[in-house]
This record gives sequence, C-alpha cells and structure tokens, in this order.
Amino acid sequence: MVGGIVSLVFEWSALSALTAGPGTGGTLRREPGDFRVEEVPAYLPGGEGEHLYLHLEKTGHTTAHVLRELGTQLGVRDRDIGVAGLKDRHAVTRQWISLPAKVEARLADFQLDGVQVLETARHSNKLGLGHLRGNRFVVRVRGAPGQHAQAAAVLAELGHLGVPNYFGPQRFGVGGLNAEEGLRVLRGESRLKDPRVRRFLTTSVQSMLFNRFLSLRLERGLFASLLAGDMAKKHDTGGVFLVEDAAAESPRAARGEVSATGTLFGRKTRPLTLDAGALEAEALADFGLTPEVFSSRRGDRRLTRVFPESGLVTPEEDGFTVAFTLPKGSFATSVLREIMKSDVDTSALPEDDAASEEDDA
Repeated sequence: MVGGIVSLVFEWSALSALTAGPGTGGTLRREPGDFRVEEVPAYLPGGEGEHLYLHLEKTGHTTAHVLRELGTQLGVRDRDIGVAGLKDRHAVTRQWISLPAKVEARLADFQLDGVQVLETARHSNKLGLGHLRGNRFVVRVRGAPGQHAQAAAVLAELGHLGVPNYFGPQRFGVGGLNAEEGLRVLRGESRLKDPRVRRFLTTSVQSMLFNRFLSLRLERGLFASLLAGDMAKKHDTGGVFLVEDAAAESPRAARGEVSATGTLFGRKTRPLTLDAGALEAEALADFGLTPEVFSSRRGDRRLTRVFPESGLVTPEEDGFTVAFTLPKGSFATSVLREIMKSDVDTSALPEDDAASEEDDA
C-alpha cells in the first residue's frame, strides 16, 4: 500500500486464504502434461445440423492460435468459428470447437503439431462462448514428497466449505501488471490501440477489485455468510436475489445453497447497497476508484464462492496429482493456492489468449 492506496499488482499474499495450516509447497508445470484441462460441456452435439463440432486435444498452443489456423487452413471466417472457452498453451487441454459443416470434407487436410482431432459430430447451432458447464483439472504437483495426505485434507475441506472464487494470476499477466495498464486505459491515458487488448486489460481492473472485495469478506469472517444488500446467487438454479434480511438468509449460505456475488463494475451493473455496499465501497476506496470509471464496460456479477467437485488426490514419488472439477470461469489456481500455500503461477504464465469467459463484462 502506497499513500493509502492498495497496489494494483497481483500478489497472492495480498489475498486472504480460507484454509489454515501449512501448505504442501511444490512446483507446477515442469512439462505441459503436468497440467491437464478438459471442458465439461453444457451439451453434446446432437448428431445433425449445419455445424460441425470438433473435440480437440492441444498441447503448446493457445485456443486463439488453433482457431486462427483452422480458419486459415480450411477457409473459414473468424465469425463462423465457435468456441465455448479459451485455454492457454501451458497445458494439455481438451475442448470443443464448431465450424460450418460444409468444411467437413476438407478437415482431413488440417495439420498442426500438438493438435489432434479426437472426434467430430454435427449439431444445429454454433458453439458460443460460455456454452460449457465447467472444466475438469488434473494437475501434477512436483517437489512435494509425502504431502499427498495434506493435499487430500485441504481438498476435502474445500469441497465442504467452497473455495474463494478469486481471479488467478493468469488474468493479470507476467508480473501481475495488467491492471495498472488497464487503469490507464479506463482513464484515457493509454496509448494502446488494439481494442481487444484494451478490453482485456480493463477486465484486469474489474478482477482486482473483485479479488479485494472477496479478500475483505474472508478477513472479516463473511465468506460463508451474507450481508444486507448482498446480491446472492442460488447454486442450483443460478437465480440472483437481493438479501434484505441477512440473518434469515445466512443459514442457506452456511449450507452451501447460496453465496454472495461481487460486482464486476460497468454501466449495466449497479453497485451493492446497505452493509454489502459499504464493504464494496471500501474495496473501491482501497484503490482510489469509483464505479463511474468503468462506464466503458458492460459489467456483471461473479460468485464469491464455488464448490470443487469430484476431488481426488493421488500420491506420486515426488509429490502428488490432484484432480477436481470447477464451474466455468473459475481458476484452478484458486484451489491450488489453498493446497500449496505458495505463489501459484505468478511468475511466468500470462493469459495468452488475452480473453476469457468474462470478457464482455
């Protein structure tokens, strides 16, 4: 904090952890296969229609690069290619992509090292961003021998309590500096011209504020409870409602049925009110910001808590492998940080696609 203003540089140490006790330590991503991600689709292709769905496995490529290569090699316009989520290059990832069915005969000509078409099927609609239920992660943690029991204990606790739904360091770039440039974009002080990059950088500022709001809730014991003025979300149906009587609604939160949301500021999203609004205003003041600076953004709401599913820890000779499923838009690093209690992925992994499922926020 400088001059009363919290730094816009991402640091795990600035964000409150949920679980207590020592972490396992260890290192990630010594090789691409150490970090595996597979989309959990919202629906599977029906078998008929004007769109061809490809189930791809890629290694060493961003989703954006694969889409460009598909478009170039098969003669498809960018706007005619559909994708549900964007995956970075530092992993082995599986995901669905849709193309116009008319290119099916040319698909055999597509070649890109590190990319394999696993299956194809027809469907009636183009795949859209966000058309997925979540992602399954299988992550190898090396350099942590004998720590699998500790990892399993923390993962079980997170499955019960939920995990803080922080935006991970991939959102903030190498060195965690994206939000600083994003603030310059919002204030009209940046010389960057590319609208896609400018949009992505401003999401970093939204994300930093959300993280601060969530961290304050953890600091004050409000992670699994609600405040008057919260906009809470039902985990089963996705319905959002205003919390008027926090005492009456908090038992539902304690049972994991509902959770508070935080604001991704923008012109279409109203700030919180009452007690929750006071906490949100505190987070804004910590960065010297007001909601009005985000008028160029649409805005959205994001759950403060998500629940990892199907958690499993497997011991390895030099550490362990941890597997879990998260809802779309959530970062595996938020789970891994709780387990490892270290600066997970902060040193060298920018979000190469410069985009995410919340990019329109």
